[in-house]
Amino acid sequence: MTTAPAPARTTTAVVTGVGVAAPNGLGTQAWWQATLRGESGIRPITLFDADGYPARLAGEVPGFDAADHLPGRLLPQTDRMTRLALYAAAEAFQDAGADLAQLPEYGVGVVTASSAGGFEFGQRELQALWSQGGEYVSVYQSFAWFYAVNTGQISIRHQLRGPGSVVVSDDAGGLDAVAMARRRLRTGTPLMLTGGVDSALCPWGWTARLADGRLSDEDRPEAAYLPFSADARGHVAGEGGALLVLEDAASARERGAVGYGAITGYATAFDPAPGAGASGGLGRAAEGALADAGIEPEDIDAVFADAAGDPAADREEADTIRRIFGPYCVPVTAPKTMTGRLGAGGASLDLAAALFALRHQVLPPTVHTAAAPHHTLDLVCGKPLRTGLRHILVLARGRGGFNSAVVVSALD
Repeated sequence: MTTAPAPARTTTAVVTGVGVAAPNGLGTQAWWQATLRGESGIRPITLFDADGYPARLAGEVPGFDAADHLPGRLLPQTDRMTRLALYAAAEAFQDAGADLAQLPEYGVGVVTASSAGGFEFGQRELQALWSQGGEYVSVYQSFAWFYAVNTGQISIRHQLRGPGSVVVSDDAGGLDAVAMARRRLRTGTPLMLTGGVDSALCPWGWTARLADGRLSDEDRPEAAYLPFSADARGHVAGEGGALLVLEDAASARERGAVGYGAITGYATAFDPAPGAGASGGLGRAAEGALADAGIEPEDIDAVFADAAGDPAADREEADTIRRIFGPYCVPVTAPKTMTGRLGAGGASLDLAAALFALRHQVLPPTVHTAAAPHHTLDLVCGKPLRTGLRHILVLARGRGGFNSAVVVSALD
């Protein structure tokens, strides 16, 4: 006799905690206030000597000394990426106000996204291998470089025994991780930590980024990353991101948690192969997310754009937004112009910004750029836009054809 699998629970996934490490602010409050003020964290690289490279600007998280936030025993075994993730995780759990010890033993899980793993740690240990020999390579190299290390270290530090996963889909990963955590809630896990934090600001990581030809070589921070502009010439890379505490709405209410908003829609789609004649993956992802949320295009009050900073990619995204919403029919913003593109951390930081926008009913601005007329975008530029917000669409694209979209909605 066969037994049908139990149907997934009907749940509403609400975000009750946010932790942020961003180039324009360490911690959620510092980051959000800087974002509303339009303060950029893009500046000349200091984490390594970049003078000999064609691109010399990045978004570095300011004022972060891992020794101030983590026990000394963790420092030799962690990459900067993981240290930033541990900071954001602790802040998110504290913000949520959840007593993890009171939850079921297997009731708290972690899903993170990473696009590069612990590149800086890996470079240092490979240099030791090449120059001195295998006996000089740290035993921690076995895991500190790995894509899943943030999930593992967060789970160990907070003694979490629930589901653990990692997503690798480049800049779309921050949304994909949240979607996977949402599915875990539907199968009975009451609380998940999710999102993405990335950092690969080291010579090895920088060389890899330069190889794809998409980094801006402009030395002026205010002119280097200009998505949707007629002067767009590439993007600026950065580090950091956001981690979110995701809970079933009923469980959150029972413990009196105050949510930021709900994850109501998600979809992902790959770009078609060249010459296949199919529609672009970004549009299919956006339409799928709206369908999953059960809403129409006219219900969306704002779009957080992927904002590649590449003329062809910007045109594709603008065409997608125009096709779904109409020309100038929805406010569009790209606060990542203040941070650079953060790999897997960028999309989850956009989600955090969308959630704060819902809570405060204000859209953060896009800085240093203006949309070229042919894009027909209502780009929020210069200063925040105070407006009624109920549903926000967040878009993200990663190299290799990844496209993802999430709808976040205000709580009733």
